[in-house]
Amino acid sequence: MLEEKILSISEPTEIVVLPEMFSTGFSMQPERFAEPMDGETVQWMKKISAKKKIILTGSLIIKERISARKGQQAYFNRLIWMLPNGQCGTYDKRHLFAFGDEDQHYSGGTKRLVASVKGWKINLLVCYDLRFPVWSRQDSRRGELGNGFEYDVLIYVANWPEKRNVAWKTLLQARAIENQCYVVGVNRVGEDGNKIYHSGDSMVIDPLGEILYHKKDEEDIFIVNLQSSHLEKIRERFPFWKDADKFNIEN
Repeated sequence: MLEEKILSISEPTEIVVLPEMFSTGFSMQPERFAEPMDGETVQWMKKISAKKKIILTGSLIIKERISARKGQQAYFNRLIWMLPNGQCGTYDKRHLFAFGDEDQHYSGGTKRLVASVKGWKINLLVCYDLRFPVWSRQDSRRGELGNGFEYDVLIYVANWPEKRNVAWKTLLQARAIENQCYVVGVNRVGEDGNKIYHSGDSMVIDPLGEILYHKKDEEDIFIVNLQSSHLEKIRERFPFWKDADKFNIEN
């Protein structure tokens, strides 16, 4: 179904974003669903990315052997950033959802992934990371854009339940405002295997917190064009980044 929807996109498109654990749903059974990096789903992403000439991203359950001698494996909630040329970047979700025992089944990541696309810098994060603003905070000391900013867009892929959708919507807007960037939040829709309903509430938000797109309770394919001129104008008019606190993140 996902393949049909992606291949049906007729407008010129640079990036297609899928939800968290898009191939399985949010599962605490990695032993059952995990794939290696050369597994079926990553190969599918590579095929679709090349065929549509798009960047395809979303997270899935990945397993890696951590001890060849003992045969031990670790599991990761890993975001894949697949390029049309078959190369990919990865980000392992740092903040594991202990309320749902995710920390009991998965290993957390320690490094962010900031990708480059035609002059844009994009910071890629997963679901629960949204609740922890320091991890996504712009740091002028690491800024590569010549203006104190590390990135221009935050992307969150998620399986965020409807019962906490007020937090989801509010925090997406907060991340956009405090980081003076666009924010894209892509969430699943429907009831999962545990009878937990997800309302979607996928959103695109501009650097002032204005909502450019919002869809609730329905699956959707929506294309939004982000304007670099709008972003630059806001950052120049409101140079709040100059007053930002310095900080360090300890792993």
